[in-house]
Amino acid sequence: MALSPVVFGSSSSIHAEDENLFCHKIIKPQALRKGDTVGLVAPGSPIKPEKFQNAITNLENMGLVPKYSETVFKRSGYLAGSDEERLDDFHKMVSDPNVKAIWCLRGGYGCTRLLDRLDYKLIRKNPKIIIGYSDITALLLAIHKETGLVGFHGPVAISDVFSPFTASQVQDILFGSSAKQHLIPYQIQSEQKYQLGHEPYVITNGKATGILTGGNLSLLVNLPGTKYAPSYKDKIVFIEDVGEKPYRIDRMLTFLLSATDITEAAGIVLGVFHDCESKDADETFTLKQVLTERLSIAGIPCFYGFTFGHVRDICTFPYGIKAEMDTATLSVRLLDSAVS
Repeated sequence: MALSPVVFGSSSSIHAEDENLFCHKIIKPQALRKGDTVGLVAPGSPIKPEKFQNAITNLENMGLVPKYSETVFKRSGYLAGSDEERLDDFHKMVSDPNVKAIWCLRGGYGCTRLLDRLDYKLIRKNPKIIIGYSDITALLLAIHKETGLVGFHGPVAISDVFSPFTASQVQDILFGSSAKQHLIPYQIQSEQKYQLGHEPYVITNGKATGILTGGNLSLLVNLPGTKYAPSYKDKIVFIEDVGEKPYRIDRMLTFLLSATDITEAAGIVLGVFHDCESKDADETFTLKQVLTERLSIAGIPCFYGFTFGHVRDICTFPYGIKAEMDTATLSVRLLDSAVS
């Protein structure tokens, strides 16, 4: 029997991590259980009303009860309502004791406008799962930096009905089904290469262990110079993007190499950069050429083609959790549970 969505009218474990330049203790949010209420928010761009049912279906398929306000249907130009409306809706979900997690409906521009006005004390006092990807990268990184809360780079709620792989991955992470797991084996990559048009490949061989951080490349280049910019030193950095041509990927990576400590990362895991090839092959480098030339400079383990971000089969990365990457098996393995 389907659980009915709820319409508007915790506890956590804390432990210290020896993490460079990180001033807060890591806070693990409470694991989800069947029947838990999950708040749906739109902190960035407006949603398409006809896709909203996807969010209800995706959550109910996992045994969760969606909760939302009419704010998620608002539109103000290219934003999902005014900054005040989006902030208020997010803060209400944070403070609501019945809401066990906050699931972003979609990404799109708007999250960076909220960072200076988020109530980080409220978030730290009411730690709960927050999940999304794309422009949600900025929200997750800022909250992690300012509070220590583990956030989750995973599917947005209005994605087409979650594939079996996406659903199993996100449930394993958010429900705490397994403390240690391979997020994706090479076999799934092999099956997907025909659908996605990309073969996985290694840029620099090696094996590395470190704390997970990263996200959407376009957002990562917008944070340096702000207090929300992450340090990449000794971290495993996961990066993806969509719809950016090779010269723009080159520009953004060159900026990261110059303006951040990413060359001191433990390793880099690249997602599938969907729709990032130029249509004029005679006047450009290929995406592979750009990624290989730019990232081989760092001389650290790095491979391309891990399934996360703007693709159908999505794994979920928890910020602030230790993991191991291995280019020999094109794998990433969590070394700790992300929830309490």
